[in-house]
Amino acid sequence: MASLSPEQVIEGQCQDWNRVAGGWEKWDRFFDEQMAFLNHRLVGDARLRTGLRVLDLGSGTGYPATLAAQVVGAKGSVVGIDLAQQMLDAAERKAASLQLSNLTFRAGDVTTLPFETASFDAVTTRFCLMFLPDIPKAVAEISRILKPNTWCAAAVWSAPDKNPYLKIPLDIIKQFVDIPAPDPTAPGIFRLAKPGELSAMLQQAGFIDISEQEFLSDVRFAEADQYFSSLMDIAAPIQNLWAKLSPERQSEAKQRIIHTAGQYRNGSAIALPIAVRMVAARKPG
Repeated sequence: MASLSPEQVIEGQCQDWNRVAGGWEKWDRFFDEQMAFLNHRLVGDARLRTGLRVLDLGSGTGYPATLAAQVVGAKGSVVGIDLAQQMLDAAERKAASLQLSNLTFRAGDVTTLPFETASFDAVTTRFCLMFLPDIPKAVAEISRILKPNTWCAAAVWSAPDKNPYLKIPLDIIKQFVDIPAPDPTAPGIFRLAKPGELSAMLQQAGFIDISEQEFLSDVRFAEADQYFSSLMDIAAPIQNLWAKLSPERQSEAKQRIIHTAGQYRNGSAIALPIAVRMVAARKPG
């Protein structure tokens, strides 16, 4: 099978994330409460403070853009960019409900940023870069639009074995359908899981003071079936694999996912471990 062109990859992702936009809005409060620590970490790593102009890449339904807007205040501004307009529609509704007049969103491809050179004071990006067909090009664009002596902060998923939250459904779907091993250089959930890979790209683009940490936590659900429901609503890559199963196999796979997730009970919650690679770097002055 011929490889998809970057343009085809981008178009497919645009369709995928627009398809799950309603699910992301449905689960917005839940994941804001469960994973707020990542937003705060990114805001800290990007050295955000009052008055800065910030760009958030792959903003989705507005994280960490909404927190960034609160931090930079009325004297600052935040722009969130994402492929999926329907995700951004949800983000705009949330920004309006929070009365964040300093936060705007626009649809676009983060590998060709529609902004002037040296026009931002910081860049944040959460779970975006690993899905890009040309990550070094995106990193070069980040460098281009940043002012000298400013920071970018990124969160990407770490290794599959350290992420049962994501790995459980993938492993179980593989029990029912043959899924080829992913190309390690192709866009995907774990594309930047290898230690040092994103850091090396940032260094190649001229960034300095690069830091990298594997950040461990968990996502907590009241019950395992709540976890399954959230996956089916928001996880576009997993939805695409799920569609390969017959209804009968979907029913069996669902029960296996719920059973496996149930083994992670911790007190009153299902606590599914996650490992996130946090990378920050400074554009030299």
